[in-house]
Amino acid sequence: MPATLAAYPATRLRRLRRSAQIRSLAQENTLAVGDLIWPIFLRDGYDVAEPIASMPGVERLSIDRAVRAAEEAATLGIPALCLFPYTDADRRTETCEEAWSDENLVNRAIRAIKAEVPEIAIMTDIALDPYNANGHDGFVKDGIIVNDETVEALVKMALAQADAGADILGPSDMMDGRIGAMRAALETAGHQDVAILSYSAKYASAFYGPFRDAVGASGRLVGDKKTYQMNPANAEEALRLVERDLAEGADMVMVKPGMPYLDICRRVRDRFGVPTFAYQVSGEYAMLEGAIRNGWLDGDKVMVESLMAFKRAGCHGILTYFAPRVARLLAPSF
Repeated sequence: MPATLAAYPATRLRRLRRSAQIRSLAQENTLAVGDLIWPIFLRDGYDVAEPIASMPGVERLSIDRAVRAAEEAATLGIPALCLFPYTDADRRTETCEEAWSDENLVNRAIRAIKAEVPEIAIMTDIALDPYNANGHDGFVKDGIIVNDETVEALVKMALAQADAGADILGPSDMMDGRIGAMRAALETAGHQDVAILSYSAKYASAFYGPFRDAVGASGRLVGDKKTYQMNPANAEEALRLVERDLAEGADMVMVKPGMPYLDICRRVRDRFGVPTFAYQVSGEYAMLEGAIRNGWLDGDKVMVESLMAFKRAGCHGILTYFAPRVARLLAPSF
């Protein structure tokens, strides 16, 4: 049971705030470099760092530049990168076969990074939208996003990424049954050590717009994703989805977006006690970075404060585009 506080003035709660040293001793949560996963965007070419207008400070990187980013992450102590591709228009089809090609952009990047920076953990994204002519995470037939045929394709995508050397697979598609299908296929193929960090509670959010710019999906999406991503009004459903994914073989789970859904993060952590992550998504980043660049917010302070919110809500780690900047703040010798 919580302690009963003595009445004022025997209890003065400000005593524990009176100096930086005492505040540090009484601090309940800590943000560390080891909590960060750095999402980066890939594109074809050599020595390319292409700015993304709606995500100031973030660029699409050619594979050689991605290898340098991995070297930077390793130096800073960031444990993992998450890779997202910008797929050229001529490789986006309704059949999405580029998604599981051994030579697609992501799989080539995995091999290149692992060859040069083997200590970095590589997380990937599993969904068809970067490869789909109509921008959806699954196959579309007669205007319907079909589930089971999509799962078959996602399994092929997962195996190709595992073969390339991915450490963590991130299914973000929200199809039913995909975790169980992937886990069974990975076991059969000898990839029993590859972890699955499932986007278990992924909401049909308006905060994804800049990301769609970054991967070239803006303007391609026909309709919306509300038949497979979650209703923002629902919380109990998120717990059912997490429970299902864990039962099917997920090792870790994610809530996406992050800050608008901190209540979900807290409930997932309290209910299941498993490694729980949140994604500080592109719209969250763009809002903060836009205000920072306009001088309306103190950049260093709001970056740390926004990420500390995830730790306070129970997250073990956060995917954030601020990762290298925050890492330098937390380890200023770099």
